[in-house]
Amino acid sequence: MIVKEIAAKEAIVKSKLPAADYVVNAYTGCTHKCIYCYAEFMKRFTNHNENWGEFIDIKIFDKINIPKDIVNKYVFLSSVTDPYNHYEVKYGKTRQVLTELKHANCHIGILSKAKNVLKDMELFKEIKNIEVGISLNTTDDNFRKMTEPKASTVEDRINVLKILRKNNIKNYLFMSPVFPYLSDYQKIIEHTKDFVDYYGFENLNLRAGYKYRVLELIKHKYPELINDYIDIYKNNNQTYWIELEKEISNYCKKHKIQYKMYFHHERMRKK
Repeated sequence: MIVKEIAAKEAIVKSKLPAADYVVNAYTGCTHKCIYCYAEFMKRFTNHNENWGEFIDIKIFDKINIPKDIVNKYVFLSSVTDPYNHYEVKYGKTRQVLTELKHANCHIGILSKAKNVLKDMELFKEIKNIEVGISLNTTDDNFRKMTEPKASTVEDRINVLKILRKNNIKNYLFMSPVFPYLSDYQKIIEHTKDFVDYYGFENLNLRAGYKYRVLELIKHKYPELINDYIDIYKNNNQTYWIELEKEISNYCKKHKIQYKMYFHHERMRKK
């Protein structure tokens, strides 16, 4: 990993996400090396030539400025990095921001693939309105190794959700990205429903370089699915996603599972 410390002006900035008012990205880059990561587009703005997943910039804030209108707003950590990537243990940049936010009377949402999230459990307990999510799209750790090679294991992430529940921290499982025909949402729910407060679902979107990487993985590891993936990602056939969204919604309603759908970003819905 190429690690640099860089000066940064603001830690808490206005969000362009439909479900958040403000966003915090205390790092540029990530350590998980997920082959499908949409945040790779950040390289266009940061002049990095390294491969995504092989560099990380540690943002140094002189001061954490709290927006004046932040009361009752939703602050999300993070949108283009993992707030608890491997270097958070050393640098604590996410913790620095959370410490300033804990008395701001805002709603805080955290999303991570890292077991390191547990290191701030006592801080979470000091924050009135907080929810901590774990991103997980499979129960098969071999699949995780192929698609998220440096992220925490499936077992470790499920354990995080259990510990959050045990400590009365509101949690959620973000099933993202859902890989067509490979992410078994029912199996994941059955494995975790006893200790998860609600679920989120986001479909796999592919663009640019990571589209090629994912299609190559499918071609070599799941050749029986390559024509289906080509139909979705090259022919732009959305039938699979439309039907799967209906199926997931019906399943969750039938089993009284709280959920939020993030399929097709332009029509995000909450249930």
